[in-house]
Amino acid sequence: MILDQINEAVQRGKARDAEELVNQAIAQKVSAKDILDKGLLAAMAVVGKKFKENEVFVPEVLISARALNKGTAALKPYLAAQGVKPLGKAIICTVKGDLHDIGKNLVRMMLEGVGLEVQDLGVDVAPEKVVEAVKVSDAKVLCLSALLTTTMGAQKDTIDALVAAGVRDKVKIMVGGAPVTAEYAKQIGADAYTSDAASAATAAKAFY
Repeated sequence: MILDQINEAVQRGKARDAEELVNQAIAQKVSAKDILDKGLLAAMAVVGKKFKENEVFVPEVLISARALNKGTAALKPYLAAQGVKPLGKAIICTVKGDLHDIGKNLVRMMLEGVGLEVQDLGVDVAPEKVVEAVKVSDAKVLCLSALLTTTMGAQKDTIDALVAAGVRDKVKIMVGGAPVTAEYAKQIGADAYTSDAASAATAAKAFY
């Protein structure tokens, strides 16, 4: 069945195949929601589970995510035409002073893999920029990444800035990164901490 083929193409990171198969499924009048849920997202769920259990690693996840993005891009106009909306929106960034983006990108791909629309603010993002993004977005989840012990403090600064601006309660704040712990997350007033990208996607989805 074509949905199984789409699923397999994404799991194997075959971007061109994923795109072609999505177009074939559209031509066969398969519903956009089924292509998204049973083909594309179901595949990323398997990849996420394997990643969590150390059966696949970062390069494989990135390749699968690229195939997912290709398939989703082909599907987008069809989703819109059928009125299929994303699960919700999330904002993600690496905090001020930190230029690392592999972990952030991985989390973004996993969030997209569970059906969230993600606004990526990039790296070295000042608290004011995060506050601005939260103010104008209807995102329910904000993910703050820090990979250095020296930049962990910027996660707290960002949360404090959201409190000061009166928009802290608009979003659930998730923090992560190598030096970050659940205890630290609690200390700085975050809503959740996860130790890996697949868990981050599960936690974010639970907020919707």
